[in-house]
Parts: sequence; structure tokens; C-alpha cells
Amino acid sequence: MDLLTLEHFAGCVNETFTASLNDMDVEFVLVEARPLQASASGAMRAPFSLLFRNTSPILFPQQIYAMRHPRVGETGIFLVPVAQERAGFLYQAVFN
Repeated sequence: MDLLTLEHFAGCVNETFTASLNDMDVEFVLVEARPLQASASGAMRAPFSLLFRNTSPILFPQQIYAMRHPRVGETGIFLVPVAQERAGFLYQAVFN
């Protein structure tokens, strides 16, 4: 697969990504895909951030999740829990 960029995810906001966790499928909805300020010139890609929501009452640990999406395909994404909302937990992935 090519190096993932913001463009791979920008059209997937409000869509569901499925992660495999302990032989179980867990759904994460992409709620935000935004660019980040570049820290160095000559980088292989422009940095960006993804924010996912999971409605499970269980807080999942930060780790690499094997995420699947019909257009993006299957890829490992390192998710970090960053907030709790009424609707569930938010997880962030930063690509730099």
C-alpha cells in the first residue's frame, strides 16, 4: 500500500472503520480528519490527525489496531484514547 495521507481519510469522515481486537470486531467512527502543521521540510507526507469515536463503555488501550474500511483497505493504526464523551470514547491517531 502507498504511504497513507490525509486524502485517504478525508472522504471517510462519519464512516465506520472496523478493528480486530481479541478475535472480536470493534467499530470506530471517524469523526475528524485534519492536517497538522509540518515540523520539518522534506517530509515524506504532510502530517495529519484522525479522531475516532467508539461507543463501547469499555476504554480500549493505546495500541496498533488492524483497521478495515471499504475504500482505505486494511492497515494498522496506532490509536490513543484522548477523551470521554457522553457518546463514548475518542481515540486519536497522528501521522507525521
